[in-house]
Amino acid sequence: MTVEKRSEIKIGQRVQVVEKQNQRTGALTEGVVLRILTNSATHTRGIKVMLADGKVGRVMAVLAES
Repeated sequence: MTVEKRSEIKIGQRVQVVEKQNQRTGALTEGVVLRILTNSATHTRGIKVMLADGKVGRVMAVLAES
């Protein structure tokens, strides 16, 4: 379910992320990508991003482009 490729994520896309404190429960937070924080092309646990509201998490799903 995680998005493991950096190339699949664009700034301005609406995504669902799991924040660090919610990794055990898997609770998802929805928002718009402001910055892509993961530098590598792939990451097994998901690409880390910052949302427009300042929350940081790993992308679980890309919902739609804005």
